[in-house]
This record gives sequence, structure tokens and C-alpha cells, in this order.
Amino acid sequence: MPSNISKQTVRTILLIAASRGLGLAMAEEFLKKGWNVVGTVRAGSGRTKLHDLADRFRERLEIETLDICEQSQVEALRLRLSGRVFDMLFVNAGTTNDKSETIGDVTTEEFVRVMVTNALCPMRVVESLQDFVSANGLIGVMSSGQGSVANNVTGMREVYRGSKAALNQFMRSYAARNSGTPRAMVLMAPGWVRTEMGGPEALLSIDESVPNLVNVLLKKQGNAGLEYLDYLGRTVPW
Repeated sequence: MPSNISKQTVRTILLIAASRGLGLAMAEEFLKKGWNVVGTVRAGSGRTKLHDLADRFRERLEIETLDICEQSQVEALRLRLSGRVFDMLFVNAGTTNDKSETIGDVTTEEFVRVMVTNALCPMRVVESLQDFVSANGLIGVMSSGQGSVANNVTGMREVYRGSKAALNQFMRSYAARNSGTPRAMVLMAPGWVRTEMGGPEALLSIDESVPNLVNVLLKKQGNAGLEYLDYLGRTVPW
């Protein structure tokens, strides 16, 4: 941290699901920009790359445990964070399924798993932890360009697309209920990125996506209302 920045002026992000992939890269990028980070990993994950990052950024990166699909763990985290104030809350957690599986093929159990993880649980986290975000802070959720109904001209990844479209709709409802707040809100589409979830054929490297994505979040701060943006700051059609 630059010596001329006091602890009182350092901004802090609560980053949900930061142990790997996009979340890990976001944690590192925010740290490089002088932010403090509280990042979550799932219990039982063992030592993750986020722990390695914490060794490099001592006293600026805290690690909490959370499985977003266990509401009791969300409530426990809420209790542990009592009294804290964050400049940004960003929920990165998500999952996918077989990209060729159509809505006619998917089992009920698999459909429920994807929808609960990608749509219900991120919004429960937002609802549960929103009070920790400063009045002029930002609440963000990782969506996907595949959540765009208007842009769906190729099909494929039907269940995943549906879960992200549902997430977008729920976030719009949340924003409508909180239209009087000065907080910024954003659904981020990171692009198709080469991660464990995105796969090796994805078009973008993490370095091509995440630094730009973080810059978009920083630019969005202080601009009230909900936007659906990609990693270059372009508006994604609903």
C-alpha cells in the first residue's frame, strides 16, 4: 500500500467466491489497486490460491468461509461481519452444466442445482449482506452475456442461460425495490474466459477480462441505479 494512503481512506470489497478463476483474479486486481479485500472460500477447500495471495498481501486480505447455498452459513457470516462497512459487495459464485443439455433433457435435480446456485443463492447473499455496503457503495453480481434474452440467437447452454436470465430478472426486481438508494448496482458479463468453468476454448484470458472488469466496477461507483455491463463497460441488452 502506498505510504501516503492512511488506513482510514483505504476502500474495501467483500468478494464472495474468490478462491479461484475470476474471483481470485478480481481479488488480486483490487489489491494491486490499493483496496483491502475480504474474500470467501468454501469450507473444506483446504489451502487455496487465495491463501497464497493472502501471504503476499498481509493484513490487506482476509479470508472467510462461505457456501452461498447454505443460508445458515450466510447468516453466520453476517454475524461475523457485524459492524463492518464495505465500499463494494460483489457476488461471483456460480456453476454450470453440460452445455449440450437441452431443457428437454435436463433432470429436475440438475435444473434445480443450477438455478439455485446461479439465481437464488446470489440474490439471497445480496439481500442478507446489503446492510454492510456504504450508502454510496456498489452491489454487483457476476452474470453472463448468455443471460441476455435478446442476444440468444445460437441456443446451447440452455439451463445456464436460463439461470443467468433469472438472476438478471431478480436483480432488476431488487433494484426496483431499492430505487431510492444512491447505491450503484451492476450485473457484470465478464466475457467467455478461459477458467475451469469457461473451459480451454474460451476466447479471453483472465488477464484480458478481469483488469478491464474491475475498471468498469470502479467507474460505476457513485452512479446510482442498475446496469448490465460487459467487461469493457458496454451495455448488454436484456
